[in-house]
Amino acid sequence: MNRRNFLATAAMAPLVSFVPYRLAHAAARWDRVLLLIELSGGNDGLNMVVPYADPDYAKLRPTIGIKREAVLQMDERLGLAPEMSPLMPLWKNKELAVALGVGYPDPNLSHFRGIDIWNTATDSDESATVGWISQIFKAGEAPPVEFAADGIVVGRGSVGALRAPDRRVLVLESGGAAAMNEAKRMVAAPDMGGGNAALAHVLATQQSFKMSSAAVLAKNVDKVDPGATFPAGDFGSQLQMAARLLVGGVQVPVIKATLGGFDTHAGQPVDQPALLAQLASGITAFSESMKKNGLWDRVMVMTYSEFGRRPKENGSSGTDHGTAAPHFIAGGKVKGGFYGAQPSLTDFFDGNNLTHTTHFRSMYATAASEWWGISVPFLKEKPLGVVKA
Repeated sequence: MNRRNFLATAAMAPLVSFVPYRLAHAAARWDRVLLLIELSGGNDGLNMVVPYADPDYAKLRPTIGIKREAVLQMDERLGLAPEMSPLMPLWKNKELAVALGVGYPDPNLSHFRGIDIWNTATDSDESATVGWISQIFKAGEAPPVEFAADGIVVGRGSVGALRAPDRRVLVLESGGAAAMNEAKRMVAAPDMGGGNAALAHVLATQQSFKMSSAAVLAKNVDKVDPGATFPAGDFGSQLQMAARLLVGGVQVPVIKATLGGFDTHAGQPVDQPALLAQLASGITAFSESMKKNGLWDRVMVMTYSEFGRRPKENGSSGTDHGTAAPHFIAGGKVKGGFYGAQPSLTDFFDGNNLTHTTHFRSMYATAASEWWGISVPFLKEKPLGVVKA
């Protein structure tokens, strides 16, 4: 974690209320954590949750399609890519839900605009500056001020859905003792304003938040044994840090991780399987850590991406920007299974792309109302019904 990014993140919250948490707000389930995983670049859903029984799948993808005999069958229609075998125990234990055909009307196929729509929960012809999670906190109630932060971003991903001028967000770009010690060092640094009086004032108003947060994060979290072996690489390190934070007792409602590289215009048969293997092994290791420490019922994992890919392969062993795609929701309180309908591989909404069958805001409504118990009419979609009572 570098000084500039820590300061930039801290400066997002110029005023922090220290009013005691009110019992009137006790209905919200702040003992529950949402782990968001952004699949950056636009993940191809058809080669992740494969419609192996549909003959049109092989016709659309004669080169990059996954052979039927290699698919890990989830039911008589759909199955996981073979690289995602670590997820099969979660599926069989009904701890993994798959939302099918997730998207929205009039989709935007730009990376920047697409992820902005997902981050802010807006329609394709609208724009907003506040992330959907921050909107939920504002519409319902904010997390307790006693928490280490309103959200923690692990790795180099953007703040995304937590974006807002009044949210307490920490960004941890690296794991282990180095990140923890750097956080505390910056809090104690006497020259944090860098000669800028306005910045110094903002940082001064944040001193209590930063000091308490750094103290919590530096409380030997780097020494916590998460109880599971995480895959090598940046994504594995992100989820290991997320596990250490929770096992170490850090109170936070949202943790965000990012796995990038899904913009597979070319070389998809090589690149995407490697990414899906990281995703599956990372989620599985995280679930094992949570189970070992009695936290699996308190955590819900949710994936998202700016868009899916076109159903028809291109001429470069890849796929171009598309629309709808499946996404995962996992946890001890999740009712595993398929939610929504699998999009047709013949009836395309614009002649080239899948028609979405599940609005992405239904996933967000699930997090808000089913998971945290917060009513959020602004999302305008019903929750999926994946959380056990």
